Amino acid sequence: MADVSHTSYLPPILTFCAGAVIAVPLFRRVGLSAVLGYLAAGIIIGPSVLAVIKDPDAIRGTAEIGVVLLLFLVGLELQPSRLYSMRKDILGAGLSQMALSAGVIGAAAWWFGLSVGGAVAVGLALALSATSIALQLLEERGDGNEPYGRRTFSILLFQDISIAPALAILPLLATTTEAKPGGAGQALAGLGIAFLAIAVIVLAGRYVLNPFFRILAKTGAKEVMTAAALFIVLGAALLMEHVGLSMAMGAFLAGVLLADSHFRHELEADIEPFRGVLLGLFFMAVGMSLDLKLVLDNWLLLALAAPLLVLFKIAVAASILRASCSSMTEAVRAGALLSPAGEFAFVLLPLGVSLGLLDERQGAIATALAAISMLIGPVVAKLIDGILLSRVTPETMDEDFEGVDAPSVVVIGFGRFGQIVTQALLLQHVDVTIIDSDVERIRSAAKFGFKIYYGDGTRLDVLRAAGTGKARILCVCIDNKDAALRIVEMAKAEFPNVRLHARAYDRIHAIDLMKANVDYQMRETFESALGFGRVTLEGLGLNYDEASLVIDHVRDRDAQRMEIQFTEGIAAALNKVPRVTPEPLVQPKGKSKALTPETQEVIEDGGAEVAVGGVGEPER
Repeated sequence: MADVSHTSYLPPILTFCAGAVIAVPLFRRVGLSAVLGYLAAGIIIGPSVLAVIKDPDAIRGTAEIGVVLLLFLVGLELQPSRLYSMRKDILGAGLSQMALSAGVIGAAAWWFGLSVGGAVAVGLALALSATSIALQLLEERGDGNEPYGRRTFSILLFQDISIAPALAILPLLATTTEAKPGGAGQALAGLGIAFLAIAVIVLAGRYVLNPFFRILAKTGAKEVMTAAALFIVLGAALLMEHVGLSMAMGAFLAGVLLADSHFRHELEADIEPFRGVLLGLFFMAVGMSLDLKLVLDNWLLLALAAPLLVLFKIAVAASILRASCSSMTEAVRAGALLSPAGEFAFVLLPLGVSLGLLDERQGAIATALAAISMLIGPVVAKLIDGILLSRVTPETMDEDFEGVDAPSVVVIGFGRFGQIVTQALLLQHVDVTIIDSDVERIRSAAKFGFKIYYGDGTRLDVLRAAGTGKARILCVCIDNKDAALRIVEMAKAEFPNVRLHARAYDRIHAIDLMKANVDYQMRETFESALGFGRVTLEGLGLNYDEASLVIDHVRDRDAQRMEIQFTEGIAAALNKVPRVTPEPLVQPKGKSKALTPETQEVIEDGGAEVAVGGVGEPER
């Protein structure tokens, strides 16, 4: 019989992969974090439900490497210059939020009967916030550069920095609370050894790592660079573990020391695939270790504690940010993003259990509390955001068109596009009236000497007050497709003698504007893309005239396609525009090489006939 023992490792690997590919997309589909998907998958395949994996501890050692790699990547992002530029928000709001939240949560845990060390572990773990969830919500809202978004990121950044001290504090607490003769002396000795190990890592990072990677880079072997990156991360982690600290802290220090390295981005790219897979495995291991029977036995405690934890963290962060001159709306929105417990709660709490600061029951309840807060926190954040935004009315100004006589040109919209258009007109001393509805933009433009009138260009009374009826040209430069069409249709009906020039968002919008009988339209990126292409052709060796000839040809053929699409529909030009087989202006030195099976077929057929400038047709 064939020996099949070598396949014994496949069932658990397939189980983990199946759990991840099913659970994570489902949770992301409903707007929840991938972390919750991994936790749910772990619970289902773990001992509490299906018991496909009966021993979660068997994989936890491997899975914890994912946390080690995550801390390394966090350290790589903490460049000293970046930290210095955000020092006020980081040290102010970040430190206050962490200290106050951890203090109150720890005090509550102590009041419920936990030891001092256990209370500290729970306080630190639950005071942290879920970076992945907060950043995901900010990205969905497009608010990363808003004031509350930047302050939220600053607090998250401080929490990332505080993870390393937290990982160092817990082992020291476990050492000092042990009732052993000479315990204090042992604690001091352990502390000294820990500082010595940190000094070794710092010196190695300062004087050894960059020359080391430089030598390896000269070999040109990418797999060696990947192996070296793993060697540095895991070596620092192992050193920290041997001196009584956490592996994750060693990886974090290695990352910080390489944050300004020329090899930072390559290291990040090398580590990222391992980090993603192993971190997912870690969260699945956490889910498998959750005791659902214990959770059900304590359902009332968790049902009360989880909402209270979320609301408390919202109140703390909002109060701190409000005191630092944020508006109440921004402060509450930021606080809601910071309300779920963080991913590192699942690192600190098991560490507290392994060190004896928490017993198994206490650790399981605290871990379940962290997981539940991650489940309800994003829901609460979205509800709060919707309520706050529904009550916020956009800032307005008085519509005052006093002094407007008979401008030659009326420009609606003073964004990036409108500003460039206006500059050309003002250089020729053209009398221009500019309308915009963004109060901040109007105030900013006033600092540079621009006179802009506040008003909604989609309203007929505003257009009349701005002198559109006496103007020669109306330039619609806003980026809202529907609003631009409304303005064009209204102006065409009310001011038939005024020429209409409109900014088009894309090809379909341009055709809609043409059907509205606009006198001139231009897609906002078309001419800039042609200019970019011309310079690229020059960079390849064509002279200006040769490159311009190609670009003129692209422009002409685009106009042909546009005319056909205007009359016959967006897909008609694919078959109506004459096809050509362009000859290269410079004969290629090498043979054609296929990048895909489809392009291989094209090469074997002797080449494809394509329309010049037709790449990506139809544009949408």
